Amino acid sequence: MKIMGLDFGSKTCGVAMSDALLMTAQPVEIIRRDRPAKLRKTLSRIEELVGEGDVRLIVIGLPLNMDDSAGERVRATRAFADDVERRTGVPVEFMDERLTTVEAYEIMDKMGIAVSDRPLYVDMIAANVILQDYMENHPEKLEELKVKEKR
Repeated sequence: MKIMGLDFGSKTCGVAMSDALLMTAQPVEIIRRDRPAKLRKTLSRIEELVGEGDVRLIVIGLPLNMDDSAGERVRATRAFADDVERRTGVPVEFMDERLTTVEAYEIMDKMGIAVSDRPLYVDMIAANVILQDYMENHPEKLEELKVKEKR
C-alpha cells in the first residue's frame, strides 16, 4: 500500500510516491504536456502509476495564495483532482503547497544540482515535499489507511 503525491502545474505534474510502510516519500517523475488543457496523457500515466504502486490515497498540492484566498490555479487543481479520483477510483486529499517550490529549490541547492538543470527536477521534488509534509502532519490518516488495509 502506498500514497501518491502530485504537484499539478499548468504544463507539468510532479509525482512522488511513499514507501510501503508510509514513512518516507520519494520523487518519481514529471509528467509533461504541451498545453494546459491536454490532460488525457497525464491522467493515463497517473492511472498506470496507481496500478503499479498499489496506491490507496492521492495527495495533491493546493496552490492557495499567501493570504489564504483561492485563485484560478486552485479551481484548476480541484477540477484536476476530480478527474484523477474519477479515473483512478482512489480518494484524493489536498495539502497546502505554499512555498514547496521554494523548498524544492533549497533541496536542489543542497544537492548541488546545477541551476540550469533544476527545471528537470523541481516539480517532482515539490511533489515529494507535498507528500512528505502530508505524511508528517496527518499521522491519523496514515493509521486509518493501515487499519483499512488489515481488514
